[in-house]
Amino acid sequence: MTILHGGPSAQGGPPAPATAGTVPPPALADGVQLIGETKGSGYKKAPSLVRRSDGQTIQLTRLLYLVLEAVDGRRSLEEIAQHAGKASGKPVSAGNIRTLIDTQLLPLGLLRLADGSQPEVKKSTPLLGMRFRYSVTDPERTRKLTSPFAALFNPLIVVAVTAAFLATCWWVLMVKGLASATHEAFANPGLVLLILLVTVLSAGFHEFGHAAAARRGGATPGAMGTGLYLLWPAFYTDVTDSYRLGRAGRIRTDLGGLYFNAIVAVAIMAVWWATGFDALLLVVATQILQMVRQLLPMVRFDGYHILADATGVPDLFQRIKPTLLALIPWRKTDPEAQLLKPWARAVVTVWVLVTVPLLAFSLVTMVVTLPRILGTAWDNGWKQQAMLSQSAAAGDFADAAVRVLAIICIALPVLAIFYILLRLVRQVVTGLWQRTRGKALQRGTAIAAIAALTAGLAWAWWPGAESYRPVQPYERGTLADATTAIFPADSDRGMKQGQAGRTVALWPQGARKPTREEPQLSMVLLPRYTPAPTAGTGTPTSAPPWVFPFAQPETPAEGGNQSLAVNTTDGSVTYDVAFALVWAEGGDDVRNRNEAYAFASCTDCAAVAVGFQVILIVGQADVIVPENLSAAANYDCLRCLTYALASQLVLTLDGPLSSDSMSRLQALWQQIAEYGRNLQNVPLSEIQGKLEGFKEQIIELVRTDPSAAPGGAGIPTTSPAASPGATQSPSPEATVPSSPGVTVAPTPNPTLAPAPTSDPDPDPSQSAAPTAPVPAPSPGGETAPAPAATTDPPAP
Repeated sequence: MTILHGGPSAQGGPPAPATAGTVPPPALADGVQLIGETKGSGYKKAPSLVRRSDGQTIQLTRLLYLVLEAVDGRRSLEEIAQHAGKASGKPVSAGNIRTLIDTQLLPLGLLRLADGSQPEVKKSTPLLGMRFRYSVTDPERTRKLTSPFAALFNPLIVVAVTAAFLATCWWVLMVKGLASATHEAFANPGLVLLILLVTVLSAGFHEFGHAAAARRGGATPGAMGTGLYLLWPAFYTDVTDSYRLGRAGRIRTDLGGLYFNAIVAVAIMAVWWATGFDALLLVVATQILQMVRQLLPMVRFDGYHILADATGVPDLFQRIKPTLLALIPWRKTDPEAQLLKPWARAVVTVWVLVTVPLLAFSLVTMVVTLPRILGTAWDNGWKQQAMLSQSAAAGDFADAAVRVLAIICIALPVLAIFYILLRLVRQVVTGLWQRTRGKALQRGTAIAAIAALTAGLAWAWWPGAESYRPVQPYERGTLADATTAIFPADSDRGMKQGQAGRTVALWPQGARKPTREEPQLSMVLLPRYTPAPTAGTGTPTSAPPWVFPFAQPETPAEGGNQSLAVNTTDGSVTYDVAFALVWAEGGDDVRNRNEAYAFASCTDCAAVAVGFQVILIVGQADVIVPENLSAAANYDCLRCLTYALASQLVLTLDGPLSSDSMSRLQALWQQIAEYGRNLQNVPLSEIQGKLEGFKEQIIELVRTDPSAAPGGAGIPTTSPAASPGATQSPSPEATVPSSPGVTVAPTPNPTLAPAPTSDPDPDPSQSAAPTAPVPAPSPGGETAPAPAATTDPPAP
């Protein structure tokens, strides 16, 4: 269909002059484009699209579009009525045309005013729309820039690039990994800037993909530019003309940007292949992340447009209200709910039912967590500013540039939250005020609701002791944690691991009490969970039976730490993890034992036990005989895995740690405890190395403390043991998924404090099937392997 622009060149000359007492013929406003009927529409009656000079695209009925099609600045109302009536097959009078012009087309800003002047139009600004657009290229320049790239949509090239991209993703994410790339990049701030620059350029190249795809289908792309989307810088390409294409052409246009991201990833992979420069692999990761983000259909990213074009519903957000109203039983016959074809209505309904709760949840979470976000942003902003000052003073301008970008990245989300909330409040208040004009009762109710909402926000954001505290590394940030302050945990139900709650602590009179900012080491005693006995038997309902031909390990003595994982359930996984930090003072003997035992008697199962103990001896001790033991055994096992690792560190200190070192130790131990809580997600081949790294950090912390420099020997020991099933092949990257029970027991007790263990899970045998077993890491240095045994049942 020919595009009709307002103005003499598009309308065959200036409008005919009006004589005295006559109304001039209607004329299109400047810049109006008639796009045509939507192909593959999800509406029962496909709408026609018209675009104004300000870029706003408007859906019109068939009759209104025919009227605009006949308007050329010369035809009279009678002539326009004849054209519209003939094309629509319905009788249309000049009076009908005048009514449509006055009530529909003039208010939409599609026609010139009666005096020949241009109408004033106000473009809608949806909450989730792009703002502050700035065009970089005009349509002609866009066409010239992107035309050569249209050849990349040749089917053979598309198949080759897609296959290469999938292979790249698999190799980078599953084989090579990003650890070395991350280390290499962040060791050199200049590389971070380079990666950021390439990522930004690839985002611009993403828009080339949309424009080139539109050209490939026969549409003409419009301007390209940049703007702010929710206060984040973003690029855009005007591809409104793609609505002239069929469904396949529009979807190709939507996918064009993602396709060009894949091209960038493959090209970067080729550069890495030639140079071996690992930091480049981070660009591949950023392309994958961009593509995943773009596919989200909840906001106006590529995924949203893909869904809109696949269903033939141009603006899904306009369908939210009619769709929700149509779910009300007595509103099912509402004409607005019957506009879409049945299959399109079903798809849009599912989209609405997913999107609306997610957006509402995001909004509520944003409001509730805003104080913590502000506190965290303020704290990290000052840290980055301090590092910026140091970098500038040292003349390291690359690192200074990285710090400036970090400060910007910290500030932008906070500004975005305030921007969204302010716009939302403004829209809600303005809408309520307009809709309740002349309705005193409804306006009073609206004012009361706004006042209640304001009071709720004031209560949620009121400064308090914990309100604006920065998020700490040891916090998990789960939904339960976010709601604990509003809905406290029920203490009568008992505490579970990781659950926030309240307890009672006893402190000596006059002693300084710990705070969250200045914590102190303390001892926590948690009994191992014991299931209720079966009626009439006295036997625990879910305790694993002891079927092994050797005695069960004894309960650890005072100051001992023991991890015991026993699995006798087929197709399950049992984890038991015990971490303990023990202090010894007063010259008492140090005979602490750290034990890890993993025993299994089942099929397709696994038992994993990890014991980690740190003993800090303050002052002189005449007897220091710590023990570090691990054992793993399979009995009557088929395709099973047992893995036990005992790791122990013993250090002597000349004196107590300084307050600064004590705080650092506490923070480090919180990190160690968090690692233990998530141990089920770590490959077994990496556990020993990670624990050795924690040991080195503790040794370095003590060594650099002037008041507690060790005067005796440090004794780090590690005792791994693993016993895989006879038919299982070892895999160095295998991970056994389950939920560990972790006990962290730090204590400043002047003698020796016991390190209790805890398993909060009432059923230690999980239902997850084990993956391939992992052999124990090869011992080296001061590592001493403990005995591992495989015991078979006696022959019948």
